[in-house]
Amino acid sequence: MLWTTILVIIVLSYFVLTRLFQIVEMREEVIQERLGKYKKTLKPGFHFLIPFVDRPAYSQEMREQVLDVPSQTCITKDNIEVAVDGLVYLKVMNSHKASYGISDYQAAAVNLAQTTMRSEIGKMTLDDTFSEREKMNENIVREIDKAADPWGIKVMRYEIKNIRPSGEIVDTMERQMEAERAKRAEITNSEGHRQARIYESEGEQQSQVLISEAQRQRRINEAKGRAKEIELVANATAKGLRRVAEAIEKPGGELAVKTKLVEQYIKQFGNIIQNSNVSVLPTETANLKTFFEGVSTISDHTKDPASKRTRTSNKGEQ
Repeated sequence: MLWTTILVIIVLSYFVLTRLFQIVEMREEVIQERLGKYKKTLKPGFHFLIPFVDRPAYSQEMREQVLDVPSQTCITKDNIEVAVDGLVYLKVMNSHKASYGISDYQAAAVNLAQTTMRSEIGKMTLDDTFSEREKMNENIVREIDKAADPWGIKVMRYEIKNIRPSGEIVDTMERQMEAERAKRAEITNSEGHRQARIYESEGEQQSQVLISEAQRQRRINEAKGRAKEIELVANATAKGLRRVAEAIEKPGGELAVKTKLVEQYIKQFGNIIQNSNVSVLPTETANLKTFFEGVSTISDHTKDPASKRTRTSNKGEQ
């Protein structure tokens, strides 16, 4: 009996002590009820309760929570089935509303995320669901946060984990991607050929420009060479003429020039006689030849009328 009494006293003491004292951890808040009615919210720390009168009714997690949104089948705008799942991040902002505003805010947030996600997927085509994830996440967060405000819940963000089309759609998309890759490869090849032709034409044009530039420079150099040659010849001629003039001014220079001119005259005259059919005679002989040629011409003229009359008389006698 003694041990039984001691055990009962220990149990009663523990029960009274647990009902008398309440320790609230840093990460939570506790809703205190007195006689079944909300009394106050217990913050982290040590609190006294009246046994059998006060009780800790609800304990709410105040840290940010991550809830897994199960995969579900959605229909896109272009009537394609996709399986979509995600994660919702939320935080209890008001423990009183979270305790009395809804029975289970976690299940409510998950179900609301699923319905909102189906609605957002139905507004987009399959291609847009892959490229517009950020936009869908923002829309889902906005809709859930609007509905969860009376629950004392703040939805921090929503992330779509996977979007999985059916097997047939995946095969179709793979074929489409292969066709797209082939098209891009063809475009790249044609662009490469076009660029190569452009480079070849530009190279040919540059080559022609360089050739013409080289020819122009060559002509310029030749013209400069000829001009320099003419200048040198002119300078040499002028120098020679100056020396000739200086030589003429010296004693005996004029006679030497005349002698040189006579030599050149005789030389050129000999060349003319050698290379032409002209007969060259002394002046007296040339005059005598001309006299005889004139007499011969006159004789021919006088002889022709006499012979003409002779032929006429002979014809009359016949």
